[in-house]
Amino acid sequence: MFIFGISGAVGRLLARKLVERGDEVGGLVRRDEQRAELETEGAGAYVGELADLTADALAVMVRGCDAVVYTAGSNGGDWKVTTAIDGDGVLKALEATGLAGGRRFALVSVLPEAGRGERLGRARESYYAVKKLVEVTVSESLLDWLILRPSLLVDRAGSGAIALGAAQPCDEIARDDVAATLAELLHEPRIRRQILELNQGSTPITTAVRANIR
Repeated sequence: MFIFGISGAVGRLLARKLVERGDEVGGLVRRDEQRAELETEGAGAYVGELADLTADALAVMVRGCDAVVYTAGSNGGDWKVTTAIDGDGVLKALEATGLAGGRRFALVSVLPEAGRGERLGRARESYYAVKKLVEVTVSESLLDWLILRPSLLVDRAGSGAIALGAAQPCDEIARDDVAATLAELLHEPRIRRQILELNQGSTPITTAVRANIR
């Protein structure tokens, strides 16, 4: 498995859960010390700036991986960063997966309703617009893609229980539960070419994932 955003909150949690399952995990980080930290946890990493790398260069990194997961995100900051990470970065990773002969690509996106009722600034509006356009491109890919839209992310211990399906209300969910759900989804090849929304809930993660097999 290869994780873009492996040094981020969700990506780091996902890497740990996949390593615990016995998966070989790699990713892309920006600094040597991040790579060293990941190595102590059983994951490997390349060092580089995503914005500076071509799809061909990324293809070398992801070749041979069972799945490529994109968890990197700008969190709605400067529009240039949003375009580079939430937009162009996803497109390059998607292209690289195809160039490397990979089949499975998973994208962590955002619930469209997450900002409803708020006075969003231009940067935040751009963030949602870029996320939507990227989802369109991923959904038109010939790969076995998966788009996961989590609700508002919070830092707390995961409950192990979620609500997962084609449509969910916007509430909140622990990053730990997002990572656990992703790990389960990546190990269920029958879930493919779907957009799933994720929220806190009362259904055990394994059960919720299996309920979405089509």
